[in-house]
Amino acid sequence: MKSSKKGGLIVLFVLGMSIFGYSQYASASEIGVSITQSELLNENEKGSNYNIELRFENPSLLILSGGDTEFFIITNNEMVGEGQLEPFTLQPLSSSYVKGTFHTDSNIDEESQSVKITGITKYDIFFTSIDIPFVYYPTDEQAREFIHQN
Repeated sequence: MKSSKKGGLIVLFVLGMSIFGYSQYASASEIGVSITQSELLNENEKGSNYNIELRFENPSLLILSGGDTEFFIITNNEMVGEGQLEPFTLQPLSSSYVKGTFHTDSNIDEESQSVKITGITKYDIFFTSIDIPFVYYPTDEQAREFIHQN
């Protein structure tokens, strides 16, 4: 009888941890991203280089360590730039500001209808890592600042 109670407790514990783990994975998949700063560094015939700062919001109860993150700038379904973010750590239920750089091509259509920033961040959690994609649609004003051309 005692061994069946222990077995039942172990099954309940494993089941509870699985549910908790899945719920935290689902929460981590909902990380919020917003542009807080974009600064033009230089511009030439090949394109423009920028410094950027993004704000990541962590809705999960997990500490997430993000490695180098590569992201892409897409307008009208065409990639027009790419960038790199520095490694960072997101504390549970809080936000972090992350710096990076990006380059845009010189042939960007200033009348772009749709701007999207997309990438994948690899987060290290305990003894495993997960890749979480992010997609951010900046406001029209942010998009103009983000990919402006002379």
